[in-house]
Amino acid sequence: MRNKKILIIALLVVLALSACTPDAPQRTLNVNGVGQINLVPDIAYLYIGVHTETDRASNAVSENNTQTNRVIQALQKSDVDTKDISTFNFSIWPIEKYDPMTGMSTGEKSYAVDNTVYVTVRELDKLGVLLDSVIAAGANTINSIQFDVADKEAALAQAREAAVKNGREQATELSTLAGVTLGEIQNISFYDSVPYPVYDDYGKGGGSAAADSAVPIQPGEMTLQVTVSMTFDIK
Repeated sequence: MRNKKILIIALLVVLALSACTPDAPQRTLNVNGVGQINLVPDIAYLYIGVHTETDRASNAVSENNTQTNRVIQALQKSDVDTKDISTFNFSIWPIEKYDPMTGMSTGEKSYAVDNTVYVTVRELDKLGVLLDSVIAAGANTINSIQFDVADKEAALAQAREAAVKNGREQATELSTLAGVTLGEIQNISFYDSVPYPVYDDYGKGGGSAAADSAVPIQPGEMTLQVTVSMTFDIK
């Protein structure tokens, strides 16, 4: 009976020790696959604004309202849908006047008003003419023209497919060079990176007359990129 107890205790000790023994580390291979698709933009976003300054706040607002309404009308005449025109900013603030000789305040003030609308342009071949028309209507700030592709889903799917293919090719090549056998995918994640060509601060300054010809605008090409991180078992 005593011997049987000793045997049971010994077995329990062995089992406890085996439970504490760490498993062999999992061997893996990590790669980053990249897929790129070049696209021609078919839509543009931009901020168009009117800035006015006068000695009285009410006059500055009135003058700004008149010019802004003319700008919106010019946009609508250029076939921009009302839903694609939205107010982004309206602000009014006092500007202290200073003596240029002494640098001291004169006690007088003028008032500045800004009204900016965010515009979506869906016909890029008309963008240059549109800019001319809004400047003629009274716009004197045009900022951050950003080009995009309205529907990128099909292109994203192609880029993801290309990224996975690129990742598998890298993993196959590396495993062959290292003399190991490539196993199943254990983990996969991805992220999109879409750089946009941006044209900043066009048209700051006067806006009393249209240019002699349409503003030259070149949307260029944008690159849509997907990166896929993949982890494979190796043996």
